[in-house]
Amino acid sequence: MLDTLRRLIQEVNVARNLEQALTIIVQRIKQIIEADVCSVYLADSNNQQYVLMATDGLQPEAVGQVRLGAGEGLVGVVAQRAEPLNLDDAPSHPRYRYFPISGEEHFHAFLGVPIIHHRDVVGVLVVQRHAKTHFDEDNETLLITMAAQLAGAIAHAEVSGDLAGLDNKPDSGDSSRALLGQPGAPGIAIGKICVMYPFADIRAIPNRKVENVTTEIINFNAAINAVKKDMKDLASRLHDKLPTEERALFDVYSLMLDSESFTGVTRSRIEAGNWAPGALRETIEEHEQVFNQMEDAYLRERVEDIRDLGRRVLMYLQQNKQESREFPPRTVLVGEEITASMLAEVPSQNLCGVISVRGSSTSHVAILARALGIPAVMGATDLPVGRIDGAEVIADGYSGRVHIKPPEGVRKEYERLVDEETALSEELLALKDLPSETQDGLHVALYVNTGLMSDLTPTRQSGAEGIGLYRTEFPFMVRQRFPGEAEQHEIYHQVLEAFAPRPVVLRTLDVGGDKALPYFPIQEDNPFLGWRGIRITLDHPEIFLVQIRAMMRASVGLNNLNILLPMISDVSELHDALALIHQAYGELLEDGVDVVMPKVGVMIEVPSAVYQAGSLSRRVDFLSIGTNDLTQYLLAVDRNNARVAELYDSLHPAVIRAMLQVVESARVHNKPVSVCGEMAGDPAAAILLVGMGIHSLSMNVSSLARVKWVIRNMTQERAMEILSEVLMMEDVHSIRNYLNNTLELAGMGGLVRAGK
Repeated sequence: MLDTLRRLIQEVNVARNLEQALTIIVQRIKQIIEADVCSVYLADSNNQQYVLMATDGLQPEAVGQVRLGAGEGLVGVVAQRAEPLNLDDAPSHPRYRYFPISGEEHFHAFLGVPIIHHRDVVGVLVVQRHAKTHFDEDNETLLITMAAQLAGAIAHAEVSGDLAGLDNKPDSGDSSRALLGQPGAPGIAIGKICVMYPFADIRAIPNRKVENVTTEIINFNAAINAVKKDMKDLASRLHDKLPTEERALFDVYSLMLDSESFTGVTRSRIEAGNWAPGALRETIEEHEQVFNQMEDAYLRERVEDIRDLGRRVLMYLQQNKQESREFPPRTVLVGEEITASMLAEVPSQNLCGVISVRGSSTSHVAILARALGIPAVMGATDLPVGRIDGAEVIADGYSGRVHIKPPEGVRKEYERLVDEETALSEELLALKDLPSETQDGLHVALYVNTGLMSDLTPTRQSGAEGIGLYRTEFPFMVRQRFPGEAEQHEIYHQVLEAFAPRPVVLRTLDVGGDKALPYFPIQEDNPFLGWRGIRITLDHPEIFLVQIRAMMRASVGLNNLNILLPMISDVSELHDALALIHQAYGELLEDGVDVVMPKVGVMIEVPSAVYQAGSLSRRVDFLSIGTNDLTQYLLAVDRNNARVAELYDSLHPAVIRAMLQVVESARVHNKPVSVCGEMAGDPAAAILLVGMGIHSLSMNVSSLARVKWVIRNMTQERAMEILSEVLMMEDVHSIRNYLNNTLELAGMGGLVRAGK
């Protein structure tokens, strides 16, 4: 049965379109189960019906004509209950519905299973027999398995408009639906899809005995040099668009091409007798094997960089370089996994959006998209990449929604939103130099989260009162080794000097989980609950001390440094970290450096820290709530997993109550509390944060003006009243709807979109 099922799934996976896939399924399942009929009914959401779309055994003219309303007939029962229905005499069932056009009056045995995708019943798979007998358990299991396989194909077809005829409006385009990914970079992109695909299929390359080793190595060296030139040209094209930190990625590519583990090993394999393409494939596979054994998302993305280089080298080896591709105005780049080099190939004036099937908000391409101000959607797992090249698309970087071939009404609404957003952005510019104060005089400091040197200039120009979170891990990520104290000192000094005398909060190295260093691999079964954040740096005090000394030295004469400790889950961890900080301080004084002890804070991002907030605040100068991880841990939702993305929302009642407990605990010790997660940049959430008495908010620079508008149009008293109402609500949807309605009534409806 397993072999049969595997072969059937392979046949379905290579089908050219949904119609062919359905035909294969009904024909093959009818044979395998030895049924007399196999049929597929698909949901027509516009008309709330289930339509016969493929059959082997019923009358062919019934396809598209047999329609059952929700709960109508046996198919409707299966859909309504979302569970299998196995009957030995279907006509005797009280919900049986007979259609003369189908010719099914002679069939008694009935087995129907729901086709479910993301909790929605998108269809029903049915088999029937003449005899009055139940289908056995193996038959039912096979049907359930095939229904699960079919669900993804149906979702792809809905997105790409490949279900023409389902609603009797084949040319309307209304059969397409929005699919949900993850917000990668804010904004709305309306344009034409340009699918990016690998330059060469390196997996298909066989081993082949080399005839002339010298010639083969010459060809390989020429291919390597050609790719180096491509990388240099791409970096040059982006020289004025990206700062040094982001351009360093192309330097990493060039270093990889010179490395012994990549180029040298491949040459050795050629010398051992394999031809250059085969030797290259073996090298790539060796790297893949090592990296694929690692659970960390960041390292998996680095595997794609190696694959990308391999494909480029192979392209030259095959002497089949493709001509330069034409990118139309308002290009939306789409692919299974968009890489930084793919992004760089599109002229910046033509690129308006990015959509990637794989990846997360922490992917390099998402980081680059934010730096370039390009809307991006990541983790769009239902995207049928192979069938949508050239199609019109809307990518909503705020919500993560993607509309392929959008109906005219949807397109016009998004065009209106883009116009509204443009007008709103221009209006918000006037707030830049105005204070962030409520109408009853409460000042709420607004800071910016960053980790890119490119963000410093726009941050200074935004009216931000400082940097509330500088992610120091980025300089570590773009290097092939740990940066030394002098290197770190230079980076931190630039940041501190750019904002002096305004405060700058430098977070100590926070890697692990979904962030890792290529030269310091961490392989764990559950990285988010493993060795990360302060746990790593406490285990490696030599790394921690170097970083702390660099931070303190960078602040000499400026004295605007604040140090933030991530992933603190226990008072003992804080005690050990503070001891090392004081050790570094003492060492610098002994060296004659005129340092000032900076303020030290703790990130509240794990549940244990919430309950120990009082003990922690007694020992530090401030607390900063990291809502991204706190939400993830409280709700047990991986925020980078597209399958559970809808469950991740910082406005969940549990998150709000946890934050309120932190604020109240810190208030006892008269210590300020800031919020530095994505929640701080959500205009709806800002109302609650003001009501809680949060002292400062830190967010992406693009969100700052919107949040300032909310603060300036509210009183603290009104925010506290709204918070009291919200604390009585029991589900996140009620809370978000209530807050969005509050913004609408206050004349701030244009800000609603900036939330989830």
